Amino acid sequence: MTVSSPQGRTDRLRPDGTAVRVLVVDDEDPLAELLSMALRYEGWEVRSAGDGAGAVRSARRFRPDAVVLDVTLPDMDGPAVVGRLRRELPGVSVLFLTANDAVEDRIAGLTAGGDDCVTKPFGLEEVVARLRGLIRRSGAGPGRGAAPLVVGDLVLDEDSHEVSRGGHAIHLTATEFELLRFLMRNPRRVLSKAQILDRVWSYDFGGRANVVELYISYLRKKIDAGRSPMIHTRRGAGYLIRPGG
Repeated sequence: MTVSSPQGRTDRLRPDGTAVRVLVVDDEDPLAELLSMALRYEGWEVRSAGDGAGAVRSARRFRPDAVVLDVTLPDMDGPAVVGRLRRELPGVSVLFLTANDAVEDRIAGLTAGGDDCVTKPFGLEEVVARLRGLIRRSGAGPGRGAAPLVVGDLVLDEDSHEVSRGGHAIHLTATEFELLRFLMRNPRRVLSKAQILDRVWSYDFGGRANVVELYISYLRKKIDAGRSPMIHTRRGAGYLIRPGG
């Protein structure tokens, strides 16, 4: 048994059946494009803008449910953009992206009207997970949890972060969980180290592919130990997950 693609799952929809809308605002074009691709993979409708004025114009036309917003933009800062967005869309959820991990900066962002904050460099899965929570709390989505991911006898609950195989609980670290989630969203598909780095780790992680090998070995010890293997290596190509047996 395999999981259906994210695009077909109803937890990516508004109550009226249309796709949840997300606006990405960042002046770094490669990052904005990478984020947009990841969010489209979730089944959301995505638009992007490179500055504050463009964000306001896009929001007027696009009417997003959530905005991923860089705190520092060429023409105005994030809090100023939020103020203008909220005049147009009082209920829009805002996830700030900040390059500074200082607690005071994160608090300032939230005080200025942001609903949550992620520090660069970040993992794409972290941004997606934070957005899911914001959208669910805002009522833009249907208000119910996503169906668990299932591959063979392996089950992963994206809301509770619980994993089990054959009915036995498996305890994973946050990074192990994100890696397994990416594999399980793409059952039987070979994923390259570069794809895994982009999806699970930071967009500018530096290409240290050995970290993928390390975490694959961690997962195997927890998922496959004493059982029929589910995580497989395709030498020179990457990794895939498929039902054991």
